[in-house]
Amino acid sequence: MGELGSDYQVLARKWRPRRFEDMVGQEHVLRALTTALDEQRLHHAYLFTGTRGVGKTTVARIFAKALNCERGVSSHPCGVCSSCVAIDEGRFVDLIEVDAASRTGVDDTRDLLENVQYLPSQGRFKVYLIDEVHMFSKSSFNALLKTLEEPPPHVKFLLATTDPHKLPVTVLSRCLQFHLKALPRRMIFARLAQVLEAENVAFDEAALQLLARAAEGSVRDALSLLDQAIAYGQGRVTEDEVGAMLGLTSEARLRALVAALSAQDAPALFAAMSQLAQGAPDYAEVLAELLQLFHALAVQQLMPDADAELFEASPALVAEFAPLLSPDAVQLLYQIALHGRRDLPLAPSPRLGLEMTMMRMLAFTPQSGSETAPATANAARTQSVTSRAAQSSAGTTSPAPASARMAPQEAIQAALQAAGASPRANKPIEKADPVIAPAVGQVVAPTSPALALPAEVETLNIKPLGDWHAVLPRLGLKAMVMQLAENLEFVSQEGDKITLRCPVSHVSVRSAASEKTLALALGRQLGLSGAARLQIIEGVTEKATPAQVRQQTQDARQQQAVQSLRNDPLVRALEDNYDARLLEDTVRPLDEGLN
Repeated sequence: MGELGSDYQVLARKWRPRRFEDMVGQEHVLRALTTALDEQRLHHAYLFTGTRGVGKTTVARIFAKALNCERGVSSHPCGVCSSCVAIDEGRFVDLIEVDAASRTGVDDTRDLLENVQYLPSQGRFKVYLIDEVHMFSKSSFNALLKTLEEPPPHVKFLLATTDPHKLPVTVLSRCLQFHLKALPRRMIFARLAQVLEAENVAFDEAALQLLARAAEGSVRDALSLLDQAIAYGQGRVTEDEVGAMLGLTSEARLRALVAALSAQDAPALFAAMSQLAQGAPDYAEVLAELLQLFHALAVQQLMPDADAELFEASPALVAEFAPLLSPDAVQLLYQIALHGRRDLPLAPSPRLGLEMTMMRMLAFTPQSGSETAPATANAARTQSVTSRAAQSSAGTTSPAPASARMAPQEAIQAALQAAGASPRANKPIEKADPVIAPAVGQVVAPTSPALALPAEVETLNIKPLGDWHAVLPRLGLKAMVMQLAENLEFVSQEGDKITLRCPVSHVSVRSAASEKTLALALGRQLGLSGAARLQIIEGVTEKATPAQVRQQTQDARQQQAVQSLRNDPLVRALEDNYDARLLEDTVRPLDEGLN
């Protein structure tokens, strides 16, 4: 029994593609690579990016096999020669695989590159396959750069990473980059079905749909889950057992809940929840599945011909309930489920929290004919406001504030005087919107003629921006917008118009979306109801930008930390007595921690 167990190979490894033809999806990458191999147009460095389990390392190994196949360089390695077999078995001496996550130091990189100059001992090319290359340190990248740009003709670099944004631009510019996409569920489903048929394992198609959704675009994750499902189901892959393994609610129980909601049947809803509780489910996951279903219903109602790939819920449930629930009911149910999931930890028990959420859905789900409800409600509110305004003018209700009882011109004069401005007598105001008092439903000016306060009143309330370096942290900016703002110099402020200067070296970080977000944040800082008028000019800055000040501070603190260690008696003793040396690029100021 022990011998049989030792021979077992997990599905993710057993079914790893060994030829380009066996790959699932990624046609855009395979087309470029096969053409390059067949036409002998080979670059010296390739970078494969993408999420986990989409085939980055697999593509790199097949590419290395194509380069070193004894029958010649082509996109169809034979798979039977000694080089192909050695690569498949992981013992090809000229394929050097490196896990960058465990070799981040610059000395590791230098040791790795020492043998680059030597010819391959077995194959045609010496191939360096560096996985998770973004984990290299800055010094390691610097050590790699020169070799990566001009390697010997017998060397090829194949880099793989899940996070290409962490790679220096200098590395990216030296590589041909190929992005592998997360696979659609239909491709993963077909792959799982192919594997199970070859393995002679019985399965339900609905179970494979659940596994394909849970894999989230990763073939490796899908095969790992399939291995688990086969063991869990004792040699079978069924929907109920896969759902239980993944902690999902069965389609039948989910259907019972939503059917009771759509029918406004309280006894049926409680019966469905009681049946659900017998399976001891994860109640937060039940609400998550309801959210996925309501999202899919909204998509289906908005786009009846939508691809089922857009759904995170069962297509059968979507097709069943999309005609039964109105779009406004779906939106309301989604919002209630979202709030219920957020509040679930506050409930006395998870089951009680789910039941209360479902009762809230039952209580607030619009009845049939609800499509006209919003319009009716709006009309009622409009009539109520109008009648209150009419009653106020007739004196049948409690007296309105003094400003509301004034004539339009008197209200304007009073507002100007309260703001400390000089009234402009006899100046016609042409804006045609009614002035609404702060109290709801109180109309200051009659509908004809309609007057509004002049812009001068709002201008007087604009706050001065103040010191740019001090105000920047209070704007609440993130990511690219913060990067843009930190590299700008404050020039001037004229009311709600803010002028900033961008150095030519950072023009590339400008974008319409970032500038719009920055204008809105400045508007909030100035006390405006909308965005500030933002003007960004390009040129040489006269003062240090916040980014430059921060960098200068960091450089000074870094130099101080290095110098402090240089002067430390223990460090000096180590250098003098043991030929030690201080790696300055690993020194960090104390409050920055260790990376």
